[in-house]
Amino acid sequence: MLDKKYDSKLVEEGKYQTWLKNDYFKSGDLTKEPFCIVIPPPNVTGKLHLGHAWDTTLQDIIIRYKKMQGFDALWVPGMDHAGIATQAKIDKRLKEMGYKPRQMDKDEWLKHAWAWKDEYANTIHEQWAKLGLALDYSKERFTLDEGLNYAVRKVFVDLYNSYL
Repeated sequence: MLDKKYDSKLVEEGKYQTWLKNDYFKSGDLTKEPFCIVIPPPNVTGKLHLGHAWDTTLQDIIIRYKKMQGFDALWVPGMDHAGIATQAKIDKRLKEMGYKPRQMDKDEWLKHAWAWKDEYANTIHEQWAKLGLALDYSKERFTLDEGLNYAVRKVFVDLYNSYL
C-alpha cells in the first residue's frame, strides 16, 4: 500500500551520492560530439537563493537533454571570489570576532579569507546536491585558481596590447 504522503527525503536519500559515485555526470567520451555549459559562477559571499535554483535547474534540464541525445555533455561547476563584496563580508565577520581587519597583515587576513571561501563553497555544494544537479565536479573551477587566474590575466593583457 502506498503512503498517503510522498516523502521526498525517503525517496531521494542516497540517490545523488550514487550518481556521483558512478560518475554519471563525468564527461570525456571522445567518440561523442561535445556539448558544454559553464555554470555562471555564484559568489562565495553567502548561500544560493531562489534565482540560482531557477537558473541551475534550467541548465540541468539542458545538460540532461543533450546527454540523452548522445552528446558528451559537460557541465562545469565553479565559484567566483567576488572581490570587494567578499572582502566586506569577511571584514564584518572579523570585526565581530574582535579583529581589526585593516591592521591585520596580509597573510593572516588571507587565512581567514580562504576559510570563508571553503565554508561557503561547502554550503553551495550542499545546495547543489539537494537540487541534484548533473555537474562534473572533476572539472570544477574557482576564479582565483592559479591556472584560471593566469588565463584571465593573459586575455586582458592580450586585448590591451591589441588596443581593444
